[in-house]
Amino acid sequence: MAQTDILKLIFHHDQRMETLAPSPVKKEEDPLAAFTKPDPTYSTLYFSGTDLDGQRFGLNSLEEFEAIMNALAEGFGTTTFYTEKERFHDFKKAIESTEVESVIVVSNEEVDTSLVRKFNNSELREVLEKGWIVIYKKKAKDGYDLFILSKQNLYLDFFYPLKSLLPNAFRFFSINGKRVISEKFQYFETWRLDKPPHGFEEVFVESVL
Repeated sequence: MAQTDILKLIFHHDQRMETLAPSPVKKEEDPLAAFTKPDPTYSTLYFSGTDLDGQRFGLNSLEEFEAIMNALAEGFGTTTFYTEKERFHDFKKAIESTEVESVIVVSNEEVDTSLVRKFNNSELREVLEKGWIVIYKKKAKDGYDLFILSKQNLYLDFFYPLKSLLPNAFRFFSINGKRVISEKFQYFETWRLDKPPHGFEEVFVESVL
């Protein structure tokens, strides 16, 4: 039983794309219409892991990492994963083939692999507005975590497959990203696991949304 393994899903929904880059205004567009049209938003999900016994940090530090990756693959379903060099129809192979601090684009549309790179904020907004999903393979102290950005709210797609691994795989926390105000809070399990901060909810087999 890997109860000293901690899996964290840090979510942040309804973030304004305006914070990435200003909305483009078409020349022929009525300025008033541009002002009143819905403000586009995006969501982020950050998957992080901690092996408390071994004091190792990174999603791939967890004993049930393979099961976690299978659950994430289930969440994505059937789609294509584009790396800087090639495309994959297998989520795990795409992750394995991607270097830390690199990017994967997820889309059912054709994507030119030369476009798959680190995006500046303006480019990221363009990609997200297409409905494409961006995965960053983020460096952690002892491995890597996964950071997902999308126009759609994908939380439930991953929450239920991960929850199905309880109770024996790890302790699972769903965390409101607005409450993660510092790196100290991101790693709350190292100092406040017995009484997590507000907005840091432990998920159990019987938990319902």
